[in-house]
Amino acid sequence: MGTTTMVKAGELGGAGSPARAVAEIVLGSANLWRGRSLTSLMGVSAREIEQVLEVAALLKRARRAGEEYSFSMRRTLALVFEKPSLRTRVSFEAGMAHLGGAAVYLAPNDVGIGSRESVPDVAAALSRWVDVITARVFSHQTIIELAENATVPVINALSDLEHPVQAFADLLTLREHKGPLSPDITVAYVGDGNNVVHALLLACP
Repeated sequence: MGTTTMVKAGELGGAGSPARAVAEIVLGSANLWRGRSLTSLMGVSAREIEQVLEVAALLKRARRAGEEYSFSMRRTLALVFEKPSLRTRVSFEAGMAHLGGAAVYLAPNDVGIGSRESVPDVAAALSRWVDVITARVFSHQTIIELAENATVPVINALSDLEHPVQAFADLLTLREHKGPLSPDITVAYVGDGNNVVHALLLACP
């Protein structure tokens, strides 16, 4: 195992460091996502999508180079899952761990969102304890209500309408294998007309 260098936000690494480049984007005035929710890709610009992909690519490069970028303050993410998922849960939990944060997984029976606990109450309560809410739900309306009632950003990790984080993952893979994204790249989707294809159609107009 190689030596790992921890680069915290605000404590930039050396010139050419991928972690330094991440810090400059995340902490800089050009950050297009600070404090924002991701409920849908509707209205998200190509520049905003590209910034997410650039930060993701830099974080992957930093990890391969033995660097670890971490939050300047420890952050906590709530994972509110009505629908279980191996890949979504592990990727969010691992991502938070790599960034020096923590994730709290809330299974369907832990919350009872929309039945035992109303969506506005869940949003208000979690906003007092965590920094970000990620929700994987049946109805897109639940995502909308969470974002409307939370005082922290809300990320749509799947609803019946869209799967924006899956679209980001697909675009990052395309970027890695095909180079910079451009209108010259054609994506053929074979499968059901579901939330994933809805998100890809919005991400690749």
